[in-house]
Amino acid sequence: MEAFVSGYLAATKRVGQSSFCGDRARTYREPVSRSKRHGVKMVTEVAVGINYVLEKKGLIDKALEESIDARSPYTRKIWDGIAYSLLGDGKRIRPALCLAACELFGGSAEDAIPTACALEMIHTMSLIHDDLPCMDNDDLRRGKPTNHKVFGEDMALLAGDALLAYAFEMISKTPKSISADRVVEVLRIVSHCSGAEGLVGGQVMDLEQEGNPNCTVETLRWIHVHKTAVLLKASVTSGAVIGGANKDDVARLGDFAEKIGLAFQIRDDVLDETQTSEVLGKTAGKDAAVYKATYPRLLGLAESRNQATQLVTEAKQILEKYGERSATLNSLADLIISREK
Repeated sequence: MEAFVSGYLAATKRVGQSSFCGDRARTYREPVSRSKRHGVKMVTEVAVGINYVLEKKGLIDKALEESIDARSPYTRKIWDGIAYSLLGDGKRIRPALCLAACELFGGSAEDAIPTACALEMIHTMSLIHDDLPCMDNDDLRRGKPTNHKVFGEDMALLAGDALLAYAFEMISKTPKSISADRVVEVLRIVSHCSGAEGLVGGQVMDLEQEGNPNCTVETLRWIHVHKTAVLLKASVTSGAVIGGANKDDVARLGDFAEKIGLAFQIRDDVLDETQTSEVLGKTAGKDAAVYKATYPRLLGLAESRNQATQLVTEAKQILEKYGERSATLNSLADLIISREK
């Protein structure tokens, strides 16, 4: 658990001990380029986010474990491949965002847990496929060999396919207390984010721009919004829909989520250049090795950090309308740019 918590903490100046997380996480650090006064405030908010993820992680992991169901000995192999990646030591930030957005509008975690699990399944599918030799060609994910290194490229491809299909079955298990109209809207949101105008489109452009010295910041932003931010946006907006949000609220939360999703990917770009493979749980320095389009490559590390921080600041301003009710989502936004992996 300590290793899980440490993945969220920024490796900068220590600002002291805290009891926010009890024995689970006692030490927090001040984010880069913040004054000590502002740093302590952000540390407090990050601690709230850590506590929330830890609180919900048990519920999420239990539901994911229960979803693994080989109903025939003939499907045991594919389920083993699915479980290997799905039940790994993930941060669970997407399902946590879904649950927090649902609760913001008076819904319960139990109402949103099927959709939260579906989002984690789609995220896991994207990781399995991204790691394949025909994509990013990586051997390490979450601190262990990638799926295709263990089960073979054919089984990894099929495990990802199965996860994408199973995600929509999970959404269909939403409690009957949630209206069919809202469930259909969640299906629309999640299917849209998974296709050519979402994850797939982002990955295509990511591959297309690899090695291109003339990639612009505008193009890079489009890639990051579609490759990464779109699934965080789906997590937040689907949770809001389940919680009973109206169209204006859903749109507002979508704007919030797109900003923190872009900040998430910028933080990933920075960590790829500044962390070790041991800390990241995946191959560090891979982006530079293949001349991938990243924010540090185009803008430098300092400006990349500044942009991620500014995006989170703007995102939190969007939620000011909700007052203290938005505290959890705000803390998760701070968590995104304070993590170490």
